[in-house]
Amino acid sequence: MSVNTPGPDNDRPSPVRAVFSVDTCKEIGYALANLPVTIIGFVYTVFMISTAGGMSVTVVGLPLLAGGLYLSRLTGRFERARARMLLGVRVDEPSPLPGPGRSGGFFVWLWAAIKDPVAWRTVLFHLIRLPWGVLTFTVALTGLFVLWPVLPWVMRGMANADRAMVKGLLSPSDELERRIAELESDRGVVVDTAAADLRRIERDLHDGAQARLVALAMDLGLAKEKLTEDPQAAARMVDEAHGEVKIALQELRDLARGIHPAVLTDRGLDAALSAIASRCTVPVHVTVDLTTRPAEAIEGIAYFTVSELLQNISKHASARRAEVEVWQSGSGARARLMLRVTDDGRGGAQLGAGSGLAGLAERLDAVDGVFVVDSPEGSGTTVTAELPWRDRMVTAAPGRG
Repeated sequence: MSVNTPGPDNDRPSPVRAVFSVDTCKEIGYALANLPVTIIGFVYTVFMISTAGGMSVTVVGLPLLAGGLYLSRLTGRFERARARMLLGVRVDEPSPLPGPGRSGGFFVWLWAAIKDPVAWRTVLFHLIRLPWGVLTFTVALTGLFVLWPVLPWVMRGMANADRAMVKGLLSPSDELERRIAELESDRGVVVDTAAADLRRIERDLHDGAQARLVALAMDLGLAKEKLTEDPQAAARMVDEAHGEVKIALQELRDLARGIHPAVLTDRGLDAALSAIASRCTVPVHVTVDLTTRPAEAIEGIAYFTVSELLQNISKHASARRAEVEVWQSGSGARARLMLRVTDDGRGGAQLGAGSGLAGLAERLDAVDGVFVVDSPEGSGTTVTAELPWRDRMVTAAPGRG
């Protein structure tokens, strides 16, 4: 006769221990709190809708409904916090409703608040939760005394239903809300990039052309003093100053080209990309297949993207040749400006944080673009960029009066 003695392999958590596990206790607490919370939410929602509906014929009806829906948003925030704390459900907070001062006036805000999908889904959440709250409260309370051997599994099933309700009704407005969050993030990237560009231009002016022009003014002042005493020395100083002027002019041209090259404005991407390709240290073949020109902002982003990629090829790729291709893909609302820059260098380029490629990716992402790097070790690099196509605005020539 063999006797099973308890050992490490036979030790299994009993239902009694499972009832008092942390997760199960949280689920029980959530279910017990469902009754008072759902009663409050149901009563408030019914009162708000009936009151606002009854007064809709008066001037205060719609503002009252907008205010009630705004408070429903706040109750939804409380429910998301409760589910996050007790059920472990991570639901993103919806974008805040803009105030009257930021949305174009009181009536614009009023209409936005009335048609707010987040608030109306919260209203629906409160309306359908009352019978469920009664059920979960009753099962959890009686289960503590009667059903405790199977209570963990029962609570887990009801908690999963709660999680589904919270995710389905209290989540942001899916794609629209995610798009708003992305645009807010992209706006910050654009602002930071613009500030960095301004600081770079200021630094280049201060350390380059400005310092050179100050030195030039001092040299010309000394030459003026020596003009009567030592004409030959004055002539040498004027000759040196003439050389400094040429260097300063070249620095200013380079700076202006870095801000927005004149050839891009006058002749478009084909000529502008050919110009920067001619300055690359490796032979570059440029192919631009565009029947029309895109918007100036998109054209500028495409130019500076290719410019920086060609600089990377010159400095880091150890390539023998490179190729730049630009074309338009699609039509209408789905039209895109496509860029592809390839080289036969050593590869291994990484789109990591802090790299120049990561900065380019952020700039393109800020305008709803795509940036893809394919750079296997020893097999060259292919960078594909995709920008939204926006038609160029045509400015009419001024007429004569």
